[in-house]
Amino acid sequence: MQDNDRILSLLIAAKQAGASDLLLVAGAAPSIYVNTRMETLGDQPLSAVDLQDMVTEFLSAKQRERLNHRRDLDFSIGHRQVGRCRINIHYQRRSLAVAVRFISSDIPELDQLHLPPRLAELANLPRGLVLITGPTGSGKSTTLAALIQRINRRRRAHVITMEDPIEFAFRNEQSIIEQREIGDDSPSFSEALRHVVRQRPDVILVGEMRDLETIAAALTAAETGHLVLASLHTNTAAHTVQRVVDVFDSQAQQQVRVQLAAALKAIACQVLFPNERDGGMIPAVELMIVTPAIARAVRDNNTHLIDSMIETGGQQGMQTLDAAIAKLVREGLISRGSALTKAADPERLERLLGRHTTKLEPVGTGVSSAQPRPWE
Repeated sequence: MQDNDRILSLLIAAKQAGASDLLLVAGAAPSIYVNTRMETLGDQPLSAVDLQDMVTEFLSAKQRERLNHRRDLDFSIGHRQVGRCRINIHYQRRSLAVAVRFISSDIPELDQLHLPPRLAELANLPRGLVLITGPTGSGKSTTLAALIQRINRRRRAHVITMEDPIEFAFRNEQSIIEQREIGDDSPSFSEALRHVVRQRPDVILVGEMRDLETIAAALTAAETGHLVLASLHTNTAAHTVQRVVDVFDSQAQQQVRVQLAAALKAIACQVLFPNERDGGMIPAVELMIVTPAIARAVRDNNTHLIDSMIETGGQQGMQTLDAAIAKLVREGLISRGSALTKAADPERLERLLGRHTTKLEPVGTGVSSAQPRPWE
């Protein structure tokens, strides 16, 4: 990557504009997202030839070869003027397109992220499976990084991460952390997981459980005495359990339910909203802590009971997604309108809110505009 690359100049401009994402698509002007709202960088559309030339000068020969072969390329970079970025380059309508996500150079502390306090305790678990889930762009990687950083600062442990691509770069503190990038350090998540138990890890991070082989290997690692942290693209805890089971064929599903009931420790499902009071973004999180009753529901294929168990599990620190969203509305941190767009059950959220209208006066949430906003 040369300092005169045209993509780099766009990255710098987007970063200076406070963007979380940059999109380059033929036929449209360069576009950025600032607090979830799309804006443009200038008004000059990019042509397919422009993008081809920009990508060619930006990538190494090895990366160009991989892109030509796979038609998709994921990688991350670090630069003194833009920090770390996660980049995807792909083809659409026979021309190239680029999607960039800016990553904070500082790994946030869990207490900066406005997450449920109970979630921080998951970093103390000696073994088991913890899943952080949510749609694309919901901050799963940031939450996982904060959990790893908490382990790094408080435990003497061997941590191995498997990421595609590597986003946050860790420095060893109390722990030793190895970071493996899929594509460069291992061909796939499933291959990396197949060998990881021979590398004496205490904690394993799986950037994404994408397929049956990866999910099966993660379950086995959690069963055999490791703490496994992983992400999935699911919206609620009950949906997450069902998604894991449904990946397997019908003959294997009961055995998977037994494995999952024994290994699963918690599921946190999160979505991000624009923070109406302090700027930046703020998460709403559904948190399920696996109790004996929830483990029994998982094992016996009664996932329809999980939602009500979370609702009544406040003493264990649990909360449903809609209850978390309603709390943010009542605190004046998000608007009622945006809350309803991401509710798991909009009608239930309406009942939780009743006649409440958003008020923006300070309520002492512990997040102020003077503090860093790590979700930006």
